[in-house]
Amino acid sequence: MHVYLDNAATTPLDREVYEAMTTFMLEHFGNPSSIHSHGSKVRAAIEQARKKIALTFNTSPSEIFFTSGGTESDNTAIRCAIQTHGIQHAITSRLEHHAVLHTLEELAKQNVVRLSIVRHDAQGNIDLNHLEELLQANPNSLVSLMHGNNEIGNILPIETVGELCEQYGAFFHSDTVQTVGHYRIDLQKIKVHSIVGAPHKFHGPKGVGFLYVRNDKKIHPFVTGGAQERNMRGGTENVYGIVGMAKAIELTYKQLDEYASYIKGLKAYMIERLKATFDDVQFNGTSGDVDNSLYTVLNVSFPPSEANDMLLFNLDIHRISASGGSACSSGSSVGSHVLAALPNTAGRGNVRFSFSKYNTKEEIDYTIAKLGEIFQMQTV
Repeated sequence: MHVYLDNAATTPLDREVYEAMTTFMLEHFGNPSSIHSHGSKVRAAIEQARKKIALTFNTSPSEIFFTSGGTESDNTAIRCAIQTHGIQHAITSRLEHHAVLHTLEELAKQNVVRLSIVRHDAQGNIDLNHLEELLQANPNSLVSLMHGNNEIGNILPIETVGELCEQYGAFFHSDTVQTVGHYRIDLQKIKVHSIVGAPHKFHGPKGVGFLYVRNDKKIHPFVTGGAQERNMRGGTENVYGIVGMAKAIELTYKQLDEYASYIKGLKAYMIERLKATFDDVQFNGTSGDVDNSLYTVLNVSFPPSEANDMLLFNLDIHRISASGGSACSSGSSVGSHVLAALPNTAGRGNVRFSFSKYNTKEEIDYTIAKLGEIFQMQTV
């Protein structure tokens, strides 16, 4: 058996998504910027994809822009909002994806903005009182806080943060890479100025993504050199990626409740089996709370043991793919900045297991059995 439990990193491509894409790889190959029939057919497919995505998130197609993925989308939103709106102060947390954290740290080093880090509690929940203090002291800030944490599963109260940002005149950007495709997001109900999506997190293609920017907070382009995307991103569009992304969104949201219920059940089952096998197993962040965390992510903290030194490597030997977070290499964790920001994780083995609709209870049972072998414990 080969078990894939690293779906927060990427997911397998859905067969229907692949089939939708191949038509635009082999048959409809025209450049969408060309005015002839080959080009116009492809242009129509791109705009249909834009409308489909806008409809899913209850917004206007004019607010959806196609990019190469989540990292470019985050960079575009952050860098261009700061430049366009003359923002001199930014707020983020130590728990953000590096696409956000490194970008803001670099801008701070260049003296483009002053950067404040909002506090969080021992479980990784953002301190909303501290956020409000920072906003009060620094009007017209940029706030970038992720909707769902890709490593520890915490979910931001995005509506509350949006209200605070509006109250203090802040530009609110949220990295929604882990929640788009897994949660319903109504952009008419959330006071957010920009969000991002990456379809390879929900059975779509890699190398493509989208950026939503609210019409009343338009920003300058990040990539120049062409008039594509209504002058917002130069370069010929990744046509089959865009078509595949729209198809993945369509399929995911058509059966979202069914998928969510099934994956929650798998996560709850794994928590139950881990607790029965390990006396001192813990769960990082809020990931152990099935109903109040990303249902796709479980970050497990194993008791101190020599087995922790090569835990990811040994899991891979047993044909189990998991990760230590967003930063891992050669089967060994090279250090998660998210876990490093939390107390009581040092000396323990920390593994992120993340699930999709394709996982099964049999795979969970196999994983628990192999973990028991690695730690030389009797599984139940």
